[in-house]
Amino acid sequence: MQDPASSIDLNSRALAMLRIGVGAFFLIFGEYKVFGTQFTLHGGFQYWINRFLEGGAYPFMAPVLRGFVLTHATPIAFLVAYGELAIGIALVCGILVRPASVGGFVFMLTLLFSSDYPGSGAPFWQYFGASLSHSVFILCFVTFLLGRADAVCSVKALRTRRPS
Repeated sequence: MQDPASSIDLNSRALAMLRIGVGAFFLIFGEYKVFGTQFTLHGGFQYWINRFLEGGAYPFMAPVLRGFVLTHATPIAFLVAYGELAIGIALVCGILVRPASVGGFVFMLTLLFSSDYPGSGAPFWQYFGASLSHSVFILCFVTFLLGRADAVCSVKALRTRRPS
C-alpha cells in the first residue's frame, strides 16, 4: 500500500505537470500573436471571427461577433494575444494560477460558443464532440481553480522552501 503523503505528492506533481503543459500551449498560442503582426494588425483576428460566423458560432453569439467584436477587432485582437501570453506565463511559472485560470475559463467558453456550434439539427452528443478543442481546456482550468495547482514546480513553492 502506498503512503498517503507520497500519493498527495504524486497528485501535486501530476497537477503541476498538467498546469505547465497547458501553460506551454498558451505560451505558443500567445507568442506568435504578440511577436508577429499578422494576427493583431493585419487581419488574422478578423479572418478567424469571419470563419466562426460562416458556420461555427452559436446563434446567440453571431450578433455579438458581428456587432461588437468585429467593430472593435484590433483592440480585442491585442487583448486575445496578450491574454493568451499572460495565461501561459502564469501557468508555466505557477504565478497567479487561479486568476489566470478564471481568465482561461472565460476565454475558452467564449471560443466554444463562438466556434463550436454543430448545427441546429445535430444530436445532443455532437455538441460535446464539436467542443472538444475547448472543453478539455475548460476542464483543465476548472481543475486548476479547485486544486492547488501551484503547490509544486512553481515560483510560490520555490519561495516557501527557501530558508530566510
